[in-house]
Amino acid sequence: MKNVKNYLVYASCIVAIAFSAASFAKVYAVKAPFAASAPAPAAGQPVDLTYATDKALPSVVTVRVVQNSKTQTVEVEDPFSDFFDPFGFFGQRGQGNNGRRRQQVQTPKKQGSGSGVIISNDGYIVTNNHVVEGADEITVILTDNREFSAKVIGLDASTDLALIKVSGKDLPAIAIGDSQKLRIGEWVIAIGNPFSIGTTVTAGIVSAKARSVGSGGNAVQSFIQTDAAINRGNSGGALVNTSGELVGINSMLYSETGSYSGYGFAIPTSIMNKVVSDLKTYGTVQRALIGISGSDLNNYTDGLKQQGKEVPDFGTVNGIYVAEVVEDGAGAAAGLKKGDVITAIDGKPLTKMAELQEYLTNKRPGDKVTITYLRDKSKKTATVTLKNAQGNTNVVKTADLDVLGGNFREVTKEQKEQLNISYGLEVIKVNSGALKNAGVPKGFIIQKVNDEPMKTIEQLQEAVKAASTSKEPVLFIQGVFSTGKKAYYAVPLEEGK
Repeated sequence: MKNVKNYLVYASCIVAIAFSAASFAKVYAVKAPFAASAPAPAAGQPVDLTYATDKALPSVVTVRVVQNSKTQTVEVEDPFSDFFDPFGFFGQRGQGNNGRRRQQVQTPKKQGSGSGVIISNDGYIVTNNHVVEGADEITVILTDNREFSAKVIGLDASTDLALIKVSGKDLPAIAIGDSQKLRIGEWVIAIGNPFSIGTTVTAGIVSAKARSVGSGGNAVQSFIQTDAAINRGNSGGALVNTSGELVGINSMLYSETGSYSGYGFAIPTSIMNKVVSDLKTYGTVQRALIGISGSDLNNYTDGLKQQGKEVPDFGTVNGIYVAEVVEDGAGAAAGLKKGDVITAIDGKPLTKMAELQEYLTNKRPGDKVTITYLRDKSKKTATVTLKNAQGNTNVVKTADLDVLGGNFREVTKEQKEQLNISYGLEVIKVNSGALKNAGVPKGFIIQKVNDEPMKTIEQLQEAVKAASTSKEPVLFIQGVFSTGKKAYYAVPLEEGK
């Protein structure tokens, strides 16, 4: 029997110039007032979707992205490097590194496309993180063929959302609906630009809510599942109800072939609204955490059965099984323990981890929630003060290079030859800031930050941004002095650390 695999496909179209599409494609599959819901059709009568289409279509745009060609240094196998230069007459001895050597390669220019939704008449547009992440150029094309260059306001990989902006006025902003009011079986339309063939509308129903698709990691997943056709290029497009209101941002499809086969997933506006607000205000999402890991209780008990283990009596068949409580996290402070089953938050019943995630996306660190849970079948409640990933209730802001208090430049050809290095950033000035506090001197050459090579100032900027919002806001810097001596520094990005 033929073995068929299932794929989650991010619904964006991507090509690489002079190379196959596979070199870049990743395989996975003013806020308008709420409009009154359209009256429900009589039983057995067809649904007219033309009103919703006419209302929403002008707000959905095509997003084209370009990644420019870049020079990268890679390690390649070279079994003869040490053989022909065992004593280092042409460089340092052992530079072959056990049969490996460094080589510069030119990456191809890459192009891709997806979709986006205009959410304000002054040019704010929501799309998917995976559509615009890493792009050097972003072009937005409206349905009337107007084109605008766009800049990134903020990215959030955890929800796969991105906020971009164009310089425009009186743009056709979509009305934003309440995704929490969606009902399973309700008609919706998906609007986007699949396969770059042009703006396309497909229709279907809401097949499920609060759906997770198991990509793991730090992903926040509480998708709207729909059978409206979503294909490559639909990423970032609109899922719209029959009133023409935006209820979701199309993100991916589930398929055995990589093309649509009946299962598409959209990020609900209940998540989108908070992410957009935070990206505008802070540049990063203020993510509130309880500090637990776990799973749907029924999934946990199914796993025990498959392993032939006895299933304990939890006192319920629905809820969230707590598999781990993070030390010093919000849940631990409130008394949660491994083996507890969370059944409600602020009085709202919970049956899935996705429902808990969706609820928490609208909270910020410092907010308090009431958790109802079962322990040994006994009902308990706890008030939890939510924390951020760094374990406190402070506002997390994306740091800029200014926090380092230094000036930098890429190493020169002469420095590369003298020190036998292929890349690095020289610290050419140290002012007041994190570098000075950590003792990093002028003239030091930074080669790696948090184990990532630093070849350009842009890469250092990205490293600072990533670290500033992480659980440990510290830069672990490796480098070399002009004498050839290597050194290592820990550079905290928060004052007092």
